[in-house]
Amino acid sequence: MFLYYNLKTRLCMTTNIMNVTEGQRAAYLLDAQNKAVQLFAEIEEKLIRPGISEKTLSDEIHKLGTERHGVKTHWHKRVVRSGPNTLLPFEENPPDRIIGEDDILYVDLGPVFEAWEADFARTFVLGDDPNKKRLRDSLAPVWNIVKSRYQANPDMSGEQLYDIACEEARNAGWEFGATLAGHLVGLFPHERIPRDKISLYITKGNDQKMSNPGKDGNKRHWILEIHLRDNENKVAAFYEQLLTVD
Repeated sequence: MFLYYNLKTRLCMTTNIMNVTEGQRAAYLLDAQNKAVQLFAEIEEKLIRPGISEKTLSDEIHKLGTERHGVKTHWHKRVVRSGPNTLLPFEENPPDRIIGEDDILYVDLGPVFEAWEADFARTFVLGDDPNKKRLRDSLAPVWNIVKSRYQANPDMSGEQLYDIACEEARNAGWEFGATLAGHLVGLFPHERIPRDKISLYITKGNDQKMSNPGKDGNKRHWILEIHLRDNENKVAAFYEQLLTVD
């Protein structure tokens, strides 16, 4: 009876979630992001420090999210990268590294709050290195410029927006450091096509309008990623959040 009740309750919850309006869907995604903002504020205040390994910091983030922020699952792996590891693509799993006194690092999380995905990344600088600080401080302005150019033409393709992200990275004095500049986000798990690394991403080769609806007919929502690479000093920085919900 208990198992039947739980299954029935979960089915009812799923039905209710699937029937939400577009305005409600956007509000749920924004709420998930706001919760991620709160989680990151506590990560910065309590956890980020020199002398610990990336793995230790990742484990502490997991514990904090579970115990204080109600995060039961992440829709992608937790990523903590510091120093030269910041240059590596998401798919890599580099050897664990100790975070230094004068280091740069980023945290990339995909926490699921209730049934809705967040995807959020921020870069942090320890110490007073002016180049690392300038790299970090370039992220939000570049993100905002790219967003404003998207908003001027929301029917643009994923490839067009990727090219804009690369252009604005160069305008800020850096190189764009990844093969994609974002992806879909939504109700967990969001729309996916096995082995498709093009049509659901902001990347080269995606000639589809970003405004196209999803398979369910609903508006699709996107995450915008900004990857800035400092080739001279061999470090990178990363910043991501919702593009299509304010």
